[in-house]
Amino acid sequence: QVQLVESGGGSVQAGGSLRLSCAATGYTYFRTCMGWFRQAPGQEREGVAVVAVDGDGAESVWYADSVKGRFTISQDSAKSAVTLQMNSLKPEDTATYYCATDRVQFSVAQCYNAYIQESFGDWGRGIQVTVSS
Repeated sequence: QVQLVESGGGSVQAGGSLRLSCAATGYTYFRTCMGWFRQAPGQEREGVAVVAVDGDGAESVWYADSVKGRFTISQDSAKSAVTLQMNSLKPEDTATYYCATDRVQFSVAQCYNAYIQESFGDWGRGIQVTVSS
């Protein structure tokens, strides 16, 4: 049985940091592509970051412009997890954050397309991040 479980959310003041983690259970190819998305109240879901790993183990990462330089996505293969380190948080980062992956093996290009199109097959339940001013 496949499962994605997010953890690490919470409330923090502007300028603070949080570290989100997404544990992937039952996935064979999760390392090839895992992404983070978020949805604020009354707004559409948006991509935050995605990491792709090719057959040689090389990583490719993409970030939304709004989080570049503040957020870092990384994989923890030993724990079958992907983390999102969020620094210099702003009130506009307040949202429910979701991790996503798929059950099939992605190429780097396919991963990027899935991120842009938000077309991943599996999504976590989401975790709340609240940043106060």
